[in-house]
Amino acid sequence: MFGAASSPSIVNFALRRTADEAEINHGPYVANTIRRNFYVDDCLKATKSEEDAIQTIQDLRKACKDGGFKLTKFCSNRSNVLDTLPIDERSKEIQTHSLNYDDLPSERALGVHWHVNEDTFGFSIKVKTKPSTRRGILSVVSSVYDPLGFVAPFILHAKKILQDLCREEHLDWDELVPEDYCIRWKDWLDELPQLEHVHITRCVKPLHYGDIVSCQLHVFSDASAMGYGAVAYLRLCDTLGKVHCSFLISKSRLAPLKQTTIPRLELTAATVAVRIGHLMLEELDIVVDRVFYHTDSTTVLHYIYNEKKRFPIFVANRVQFIRDYSQPHQWRYVNTKDNPADNASRGMSVDEIIQCKSWINAPDFGQSSLGCLRTISLIQTQSSHHLLLQPVNLYQPLPT
Repeated sequence: MFGAASSPSIVNFALRRTADEAEINHGPYVANTIRRNFYVDDCLKATKSEEDAIQTIQDLRKACKDGGFKLTKFCSNRSNVLDTLPIDERSKEIQTHSLNYDDLPSERALGVHWHVNEDTFGFSIKVKTKPSTRRGILSVVSSVYDPLGFVAPFILHAKKILQDLCREEHLDWDELVPEDYCIRWKDWLDELPQLEHVHITRCVKPLHYGDIVSCQLHVFSDASAMGYGAVAYLRLCDTLGKVHCSFLISKSRLAPLKQTTIPRLELTAATVAVRIGHLMLEELDIVVDRVFYHTDSTTVLHYIYNEKKRFPIFVANRVQFIRDYSQPHQWRYVNTKDNPADNASRGMSVDEIIQCKSWINAPDFGQSSLGCLRTISLIQTQSSHHLLLQPVNLYQPLPT
């Protein structure tokens, strides 16, 4: 029944019940696909080959049909996969196009735009005319849907404008903002359409990449007077020693209105990094060998490595959270200039996001110029409570 408060939970229960029954009739692969790859009414699934995609579609359609669900509006970046489907079962945009790979249109999945031709994620920006009021600014900022934080540093500037307006206690929600805020808002609004030039590769493993021998998750955190944030990358290494890094997710948040010290913000950013790392370990289907957390704050590292000193409640709670979901030996020091999370805490323009290779494409872990990422860790000496820098090899081959 559409509109009932219980409808979403009932549909979700029915879908999960379908998955349980599909496990008996169609195997665990199909059942786990229904459990893990359905989001609201969309099924998003990647396979290793076209043959696997075709077989997965056939099995899913049968399994869902048994539960009373009809899968339709299929889309794929491989025309051979779409060839196996009736025209009326394809997405509406593809129904009006030939299956020429160069002619496939953009698709939307839960608000995220997928450029099928390039196999990249992107943005479709339609700037609506809104008055320069707190309500109008909030409406425009909220319309930019970026669940994975591809352009979180750019959105941070708009959030900062809204936060500064909150300090204007006399300003009503529908009252025009002062002139200086209008200038800042107009500058951000002029850049907004340029987001359509931002393209992020969908696949974290490149085409024709070799067999993976090492898979590492690297999460960076940073804070500034403006805000704090964290960003995660996946680092793959194949049998030939070829390294590939991919952007996974980022979070960018404003510093609270109540003034807080930078070390405390850095510690808060570290907790965000741990949450992101834990989330990625749960959501990624690929097996991650090692997880590393990077920060440019030695104070945070002192907090994490401490074994004896008692901290204030604010610090103790966050340190306890960090140690609950990570180990001290996973934390590393990184120079500020080599820390991509610095962008998440200070903000970036659209042009900077497009040109900054270390943000979307990840830092160049393999280059000696980033030796701090490769060779520096923090250890605690037995004879004192001080932390010393000692060289180690983060990317040594895994033991057989």
